[in-house]
Amino acid sequence: MDGFFEYLEKTTVRILTRRRALKAYEVANKQPRTVVGEIKGWVDALVFAVFAVLLINQYVFQLFLIPSPSMVSTLEVGDRVFVSKTIYGIEVYPGGPKILSKNRKVQRDDIITFYNPEYASKGPLFDILSQILYMGTFSLVNIDKNEDGSIAERLYVKRAIGFPGEVVRFSEGDVSIRKTGSSEFTQEASFREESNLVDGPHRSLETNTYDGIKAWGSLFGYQDVGVAFNTAPSYLSTAYKSVQNDNYPDDMYQFETSKARTKHLFDPSNFDYRNESARYEQGIFIPEGSILPLGDNRDNSRDGRYFGPVSQEKINGSVRFRFWPFTRIGYLGNK
Repeated sequence: MDGFFEYLEKTTVRILTRRRALKAYEVANKQPRTVVGEIKGWVDALVFAVFAVLLINQYVFQLFLIPSPSMVSTLEVGDRVFVSKTIYGIEVYPGGPKILSKNRKVQRDDIITFYNPEYASKGPLFDILSQILYMGTFSLVNIDKNEDGSIAERLYVKRAIGFPGEVVRFSEGDVSIRKTGSSEFTQEASFREESNLVDGPHRSLETNTYDGIKAWGSLFGYQDVGVAFNTAPSYLSTAYKSVQNDNYPDDMYQFETSKARTKHLFDPSNFDYRNESARYEQGIFIPEGSILPLGDNRDNSRDGRYFGPVSQEKINGSVRFRFWPFTRIGYLGNK
């Protein structure tokens, strides 16, 4: 035992002595600091930090700034949230294929992020640069803007509502769902209550607003088929007066529904008119491997009503936690 302790003591002394000698050598041969050397050191550190942040944003979690009111009041404009990038599989590169996603499917009512199907690319170089800046600065810098200066939504945040095999129909802004194998539609409020889902989705338009919106759409149908407005029934002209000073219909989907229906009534033999009207009347079918996403702020959301179901392969994350503002910090996995 004494021999062991003696060996341990000698080894420790040798290691410490060697370290002391190396330290003395470094001090004696220390290179003078230069401006170029300092800049190079800072650049190396910055590049490493940005690279690390990009890897974290791409493969672990992403910080995301809510840019629009489509999810109010679940998520307000300006909220900052954590988006899990692993929950539905890992995306190899932005917009690319996913791995480890076989048994990681979107669940009913998840708040998801996905690539905007209507996003207008400004070119691959700009797209890459803007994403590097956005992700590398933890969402603080976003140079991807629309012509009016608003943030271009490359990614959308919505709620997963419709699932494969289901049909989702809209009438005056209200949603009804026909589940797989069923012949009956169920109003969303009842469907959510029966399924024990949260009450995040909500309406804000008054019911009587829809008389004007439907009349507006119908009159545009007259225009599309080349029939003069003054030949329209008086009730359409009267209803339209309630919205004639609006710049934009409060419910564009209902506007388009009424326009398509009017065009079909004028010319039932026109297959294009018939198909367009039937599409609105019958609802949206969700194919296998896809999800229909809708905003919680149903009366102010550009969502699956307009661009249709989204492939699960294009869903790249789930909003899990809000960290700003401090007064509303909280977990969002069950909201």
